[in-house]
Amino acid sequence: MNYPAFYEQAPRIRMRDPLAAFLGAADDGLLEYAYVDAVRLAGHSCPTVAGAWLMARTALRALYPGEPAERGGVTVRMPAAEDEGVTGVIAQVLTLVTGAAAGNGFHGIGGRFVRQALLGYAASTGAGAVQFRRRDNGTAVAVELDLATVPAAPNLRELMVAALQPAATAEQRAAFAQAWQGRVQRLLLDHADDPQVLQLTRLN
Repeated sequence: MNYPAFYEQAPRIRMRDPLAAFLGAADDGLLEYAYVDAVRLAGHSCPTVAGAWLMARTALRALYPGEPAERGGVTVRMPAAEDEGVTGVIAQVLTLVTGAAAGNGFHGIGGRFVRQALLGYAASTGAGAVQFRRRDNGTAVAVELDLATVPAAPNLRELMVAALQPAATAEQRAAFAQAWQGRVQRLLLDHADDPQVLQLTRLN
């Protein structure tokens, strides 16, 4: 294991993917995603990646109470343009979990299992919430992430500046990394079900 132990303690997300079942990739199409999957996708772990992970979990639990959500069964609407801020990073994590993809998604087989154009972006910044809608029954929710109650370490900026210096010591780099991941850990382990952080609105 070459990543922080708390990644394994973070909430997991169970999905049922009809395409995986059809192609024999997983028994009954059941897939379980772990936070480290999102880290591998993004190439790093940060509050944005962790927040996107929890947003997906929050929305899917609301849309599919008591059962695995259907991968490919949800459309996702981002509140801003793809290249604005961290919108693209969040969208990539949401695609990983939900299967909803933009124009580059899977075209499907015989009109089934389509993933293309299930994720869309606003032309300009709107409300900060991401909208998730079930394709089978139209049930929809919006989830907005508010990290105000999960602040970074007060000396994080100073630690980052020191760690970025060409002559930074291993201890300085480690101190910054520990402080950085500390906030991610608090978010994933202490606030995964916090309605102040993950603000859910039912749209219908």
